[in-house]
Amino acid sequence: MADKEAEKPVGEEEETDLNYQPPAQKSLQEIQELDKEDESLNKYKQALLGAGPVIADPSVPNVQVTRLTLVCDKAPAPITMDLTGDLEALKKQNFVLMEGVDYRVKIHFKVNKEIVSGLKYVHHTYRKGIRVDKAVYMVGSYGPRVEEHEFMTPVEEAPKGMLVRGGYHIKSYFTDDDKTDHLSWEWNLNIKKEWTD
Repeated sequence: MADKEAEKPVGEEEETDLNYQPPAQKSLQEIQELDKEDESLNKYKQALLGAGPVIADPSVPNVQVTRLTLVCDKAPAPITMDLTGDLEALKKQNFVLMEGVDYRVKIHFKVNKEIVSGLKYVHHTYRKGIRVDKAVYMVGSYGPRVEEHEFMTPVEEAPKGMLVRGGYHIKSYFTDDDKTDHLSWEWNLNIKKEWTD
């Protein structure tokens, strides 16, 4: 039964049909060529897209998710996972979060070639094989640039109490309006009474 759920496209299982049709994809060059005589529109495009074209290796994907950090002021050290390396190794690693603390998820990513619209970060949380939570964060639309983009989720409180302590398995997805799976990975989170239980 859990395997059938994993086969469903990301984010489709509980979405209702909103009759939303994303606009036709245009290349960065096509957008820059539109309305060249409109000075205010050119300033707006430059603010959104940067001064010049980003030159990228054609073998590099358009969107690269580089790392995810659980930002918590009370944590003894940063809780960061590198998403550019071996994603299989993350499945074996356990990240610790103290119960009841406030935290935020911070995602670092790069857009290399073309504008990407409707980026979403989705994670499904499982406890003992049963899905206990699903979170969908609308990240937004971004144009290519040399520097990394950052997205920070709203503040959340880690669960607290004896019944919620223990291990959680999380399946994370970084996707967009076109349902392109830019990155999927799995990781483990332990909710503990203290940081070093």
